[in-house]
This record gives sequence, structure tokens and C-alpha cells, in this order.
Amino acid sequence: MPTTRQGLRSKLRTAFLWQASAIAIVAMLSVIAATILMREVLVHRALTEEVAYLRERLATDPGAALPDTARLDVWYARSPEERAAFPDWLQALPPGYHPHVPPGSDVEYLVLVDVGADGSTIAAAFHPEVVDRLAWWLGVSPLAIMLIAMWVLAWLAYRATRRAVAPLVWLAEVVQRWDPMRPETSVLHPRNLPEGVEGESRVLANSLHDYASRIGAFIDRERDFTRDASHELRTPLAVIRVAGDMMSADAGLSPMARRALARIQGAGRDMEALIEAFLILAREGDTGLPDDDFAVGDILDEEVQKARVMLGAKPVALELVKDTDFHLRAPARVLAVIVANLLRNAVQHTDEGSITVSLKPGLVTIADTGVGMSAEELSHAFDAAWHSLGGHGRGLGLSLVRRLSGRYGWQVGLQSTPGEGTVATLAFPEKQK
Repeated sequence: MPTTRQGLRSKLRTAFLWQASAIAIVAMLSVIAATILMREVLVHRALTEEVAYLRERLATDPGAALPDTARLDVWYARSPEERAAFPDWLQALPPGYHPHVPPGSDVEYLVLVDVGADGSTIAAAFHPEVVDRLAWWLGVSPLAIMLIAMWVLAWLAYRATRRAVAPLVWLAEVVQRWDPMRPETSVLHPRNLPEGVEGESRVLANSLHDYASRIGAFIDRERDFTRDASHELRTPLAVIRVAGDMMSADAGLSPMARRALARIQGAGRDMEALIEAFLILAREGDTGLPDDDFAVGDILDEEVQKARVMLGAKPVALELVKDTDFHLRAPARVLAVIVANLLRNAVQHTDEGSITVSLKPGLVTIADTGVGMSAEELSHAFDAAWHSLGGHGRGLGLSLVRRLSGRYGWQVGLQSTPGEGTVATLAFPEKQK
């Protein structure tokens, strides 16, 4: 059977990949956020504290030397006029904290400009290369190690999970290979299970084995019963048929006796058709009958002749109209049983008028002018042994017709109007293309 959805292993693999990718993205975003935090918050705070400390020193010692380091440049102006000695790019900066790239330079500075209450100005410019380098080594390197470790752990977890679900996958593959008509349950017998099938998987395998075995036993029992009962019923029916034929040859029978004999013979024919249908349906997946290459028109000719006998003295015209003819590759007896059941329903529910059997390309229709069916009766027509409130029903015949036709892909349908009649259709899609 085709598999249209992802298997359990594929879903696990996809889930682990998504999980690893999501963690990696979150980790990278965290490193970026940490770098920004280090540059924008920690450096800003450090410059603010450095400027505050310098003001305290200058307040007590106006001649104190300004800090002079490789990464920090400091300028001090006692008045706005002295600020003219600052570099041009620094003079244009307002008070506050600024990431700034001076004109003609490709180096970014982190600059803090602080104006005191006395009008003095302190400007501190920090070179962030060290911060960036630290952020790289303290952020990206641990990130790479973390990602490698995480992916290794995810792979190990995936392998462990895959081994854990392997028995369930094996069980699904075994069931997928089963023949629906005859599942091979021996592979799920407890003594045949692989060593890895333990715990819940073993319980599931044992349950499937027991369930499939019971279903198989039920099917065998039903098939044997139907076959045996049908064969055993054929013997008394053959006796009834022969006895009826012998009695019908007696010219001394009264009209009442002949009517009773005709009912007996009709009931015998109905029972033979029903038994034939049971025999076919009892063979699950295979009718047991050889495929024939036959003309549908020949089957209709034969069954229409039998239906004429069932009509007896009814004032009903039975006509067969062949617009065309075509061949089928199937057991001819199956089509004969289907047509016989449809014709028998038409004869039983038509007391006068006509029954017309038509053969068209890929289609057989049987139209009668009988009592017809209401919408409720029509909706239940294919239900076995359903009867309306008025006691009318179609018995097992139409139910068997649908089951038999469905086995071969044929389509049976009904259209009916109360008081006007019923039209039964049997379509063969492969012949309508």
C-alpha cells in the first residue's frame, strides 16, 4: 500500500533538526545581544565612572594629569573658549554618549562628552577594538563549542530515540506488507519476534497477532458455514425442482394446484439464485469462478427467458432491447446472478404493464412500470431485509447485487417514482471510456 505521509523516523529526524537549528539561532542572537550590551552599556558605564573620578581629582588638584592610555583619550577644557583646542570632530559633538567615526578615519570611537556646572568640559574617547575582540573570543568561541556539543548531543539523542522506536517501525512495516485478504500473522507470534521488540512494542505485536488471528478464524468460519450450508441446501432444492417439473407434466392437475405448483417452482428458483450469490460472496477476495470472455447480450438473453417463466400469466410485457453489445472479462455467472436478482425484483413488483431490459454501451438498464418506491424506500433499497411500514421491501436481493457488483467495480443504481415504476442501472465504467 502506498505511503503518503512521513514515517516516524523522518518525523523524529525533522524534529531534531528543527530543535538544533532553533537552539543555534537563539544562541547566536544571545551572543549578538551580549556584544551590543558590552559595547553600549558596559563601556558607557565605564566612561561615565572614569569622567566622574577625573572631575573629583581636578576639583582637589587642578593640575592633575589627564589619563593617557593606548585605548583611552581624554580632553579637558575649563571654559567653552578652551574647548576650541579640541579636535574639530569632537567640538561638534553635543554632551552625551556617542559612537562616532571621525572624518577621514575608519576607526569607530565610543565618546562621552560631559559638561560640568562650572562650564568645564571633559571628553573621553575609547577605542572599542579590545571590546570587540573580547566579545569575539568570549562570545563566538564558546558559542561554537556550545553548538558543536549541542549538535553532538542532539545526534546522540536522535540515535537513541531511533533505536527506541525501531521496534514500532518494524511492526508498522510488517503490518504494511500484510495481504488484507490473508494477513501473515506468524511473523508476530511471540516466539518469532526480534530481540529488540520489548515492552509496549511486544504488547502491541501480541495484540495484533491475536486480533488478526481471531479475525482470520471468524472469516474462515463464516466462509465454511456459508459454503457448507449452500451446498447442503442445493440437494433438497434439486429434488424440489425435479419433483415440480414432473408434477407440471401431469395434465390432470387442477388450476388451483397448478397455481400452487407455480409458486413452489418460483420460490425454488429464488432460493437457487440466493444460494448462488451466497456461494460467490463466501469466497473472500476471489469468487473461485474462472474468468470468462463473454458477451453481455448473451447473459441478458438467458436471464430474460428465465424471467418470462417467473411472470407466468401476469399481463406484463417483457422486452429486451439491444442498442449494442460488448464483452466482459469476468465470471459470467456473477453477472447472471446480478441480472437475475434485478429481474426478479422487477417481476415481483410489477403486476401489469411492461419490463424493458436495455443494453447500451457500458450500461444495462431494467425499467418496470410496477409500484415504484418512495424516497424513504429508495434510500433503504440496498439494506438487507429492510421493510417499510407498509410491509414492502426488497429482501436480500438488492443487498447482494450491490456487494457482488462492488467486488468487480461495477456500479448499480436505482431511480424510482411511486406508482410509476423503477429503473435499475448496472454500469461498467471500463466499457464507458
